[in-house]
Amino acid sequence: MITVLTPTYNRAHTLERLFESLLLQNVPFEWLVIDDGSRDGTGELIERLSLSAPFPIRYLWQENSGKHVAVNTGVRLAEGEWIFIVDSDDVLTGEALQIVQDTAAELPPTVLGFVYRRMYPDRKLIGAQIDQDAPLKLTPTQAATLLKGDLAYVFRTETLWQNPFPVIAGETFVPELYLWNRISDQGEIFYYPSKAIYITEYLDDGYSKNFKSNLKRNPRGFALFYRDQFFRETSPLRKLKTAIRYLQCLMYEVLR
Repeated sequence: MITVLTPTYNRAHTLERLFESLLLQNVPFEWLVIDDGSRDGTGELIERLSLSAPFPIRYLWQENSGKHVAVNTGVRLAEGEWIFIVDSDDVLTGEALQIVQDTAAELPPTVLGFVYRRMYPDRKLIGAQIDQDAPLKLTPTQAATLLKGDLAYVFRTETLWQNPFPVIAGETFVPELYLWNRISDQGEIFYYPSKAIYITEYLDDGYSKNFKSNLKRNPRGFALFYRDQFFRETSPLRKLKTAIRYLQCLMYEVLR
C-alpha cells in the first residue's frame, strides 16, 4: 500500500481539491493528513470528507512546528510501504498512484526512492522540458540542476523513518533537498524526466513565493542545508552562490 502523506497548515480552502483528485485513483492507498496547527476548520473538513471516502483517511493535529516536523510525524504513523508526500495545495493526476504502484513493484531494494515531474495547472512541465522516458540515476543535487523545478518524490517508508528531518528549536523550516541528498548517499534514486503525475499551483502565501522571509525566520535550518550543499555542488558558480547564501544565514542568525 501507498501512503499519501499531506502536511498542511491553514489549507482548508484547498484540501478538498486534493481529495477530489484522490477519488480518481484506482489502487489501494491511505491518505495521512498531518495538521501543523491549523485554525481554519481543517479538522472538521477532514472529518466530513472521511464520511464519503472510499479509502482510509487518518488525521492528526499537532502544534505548529513546520512542514518538516509534520513529515517526521507522518512517517512514524504511515502504514504504507512507500510514502508519496503531496502538499495540501496541490493535486494528483488521475493515474498518479497507479504509476507509483507500478514503478515501485519493478524496483530493486537498492533503490530508496523514485521521482516524477510536476506540472502547472495548464499541464506544462515545471522546469526543463526533457524528452526521455527511461529513468535516470541522479543525486537530488544533480536533478535540481538538470530538471530545474519542483519534483514529485516517493520514498520507501523505512528509508524516511531512518532519516528524519532535523528539528531546530525556534525554527519551522529545513529545505527538503538537505534530506533527499542524505538519502541519496545511502542508495539510488531514480528520476523519470518526462512524465508528470503531480499538479502544482504556487499560491501567494506558499514557501516558493516567500523565500526571503522564510530564510530570515529560519537561518539555522537554511545554514544547515547550504553548508552541506556547498560540498555537493560541482560548478564554481553554484558553489559561490551557495557560500553567499550560507553567509547570509549567519548574518540573519546574528541579527535575530
